[in-house]
Amino acid sequence: MRALVLLACFSACFSACCLAQRPQPCMSPPLMSGFLSVSTQSEKLTAYAKYFYDAFGKRIRLKEMGTYNNQTFHLDALLLFRKGVLYKINQRNQTCTKKRLCAAFHPLAVPRNSSLLGQAVLGSSSGPGQGVLVNTWTGQVHMRNRTAAYVSTVTEFGCIPVSTLYHTNKNGWMVTSFFNNVMGLTNPQELIPPPYCDNAVLEEEEEPATFFSLF
Repeated sequence: MRALVLLACFSACFSACCLAQRPQPCMSPPLMSGFLSVSTQSEKLTAYAKYFYDAFGKRIRLKEMGTYNNQTFHLDALLLFRKGVLYKINQRNQTCTKKRLCAAFHPLAVPRNSSLLGQAVLGSSSGPGQGVLVNTWTGQVHMRNRTAAYVSTVTEFGCIPVSTLYHTNKNGWMVTSFFNNVMGLTNPQELIPPPYCDNAVLEEEEEPATFFSLF
């Protein structure tokens, strides 16, 4: 009887150890800064952006440049999800437009219902410091009028985003790659509207802005 109890305890501990070793869905650091690139399957869009991310205050700043349909564009956008407002900022002219932001804030995280595709090393595993261990997850996210598939890769340690593939029937695949990520805000002032935005009048549009409408 004692042997059975010991065996049961050992089996429980072994199962717990196996569960702990298996990668689990995770949440990225709440404060991050860095750079990202975005491109679409149709090759209509290619963009590069500097980003500032604050999950505590639900704020994102994107300073991007790129091409869409072979036309060059520049965009500086501040998304304040708690206030439901998006500012498009022109620092050169010191002008600002204010639009309604209808999208909900989604933190940088691997959803709990994601399925693990696999684990790999970016770079080399031959020596210390030569590679980064990453986990790749897949799943679907339900939006208001559609369902989107995603494939997301994050680091095993720290849950730092590496890349995300996002698919909708309307736009096809969109890939976002993150690089030069820093934990924390390198410049917290970037998440505060500049003074010349104080008098900006809210523009009412037939279709409010969303995060993905920026790309």
